[in-house]
Amino acid sequence: MYKYLISMLTVLLLALPVSFARADDYDATISIFKSAGASSGFFNSAYGYAVFPTIGKGGFVVGGAYGEGRVYQRGKYVGDTSVVQVTAGWQLGGQAYSQIIFFEDQRAFNEFTGGNFEFGAEASAVAITAGASASASTTGSSAGASGTNKSATTVGAYYKGTATFTVAKGGLMYAATLGGQKFSYTPRR
Repeated sequence: MYKYLISMLTVLLLALPVSFARADDYDATISIFKSAGASSGFFNSAYGYAVFPTIGKGGFVVGGAYGEGRVYQRGKYVGDTSVVQVTAGWQLGGQAYSQIIFFEDQRAFNEFTGGNFEFGAEASAVAITAGASASASTTGSSAGASGTNKSATTVGAYYKGTATFTVAKGGLMYAATLGGQKFSYTPRR
């Protein structure tokens, strides 16, 4: 049974609509979060942040997510990061979303860039809702919203030195899962 679940997860991860982000993808994603209500204020006060233009998520009982991003310290690009999420529980579908994680201070930044940072099931993200048809849900450390990026609004605060925001890019995911996100970090050369 375990081998079957691993095989299914591998197939799902390979089927996710994740592409490698270009520099302009990062600029566009940062622009979305800078114009989205409360998340915009975090750029002025945060010690640093990690931005993921696209995280692809998919699942059928067992699911997963993957995305690549960049880490910024005081607004300067200092390294690359990736996120992996494995979930188990009732879920079906696929989704792509953007995510940003703000670091309140140097301690939180150093914890993230230490290389083995992860969000557990108690972590949550604020879903940026956009437009009248928006709906949002949080499951562990991920969240989703539907609508457009142009009228996004958010409300959020730091929790244990980090604040996380997401905005859905597309797809449909039904999920009641338990799982966390694990991040890796590589300094820029």
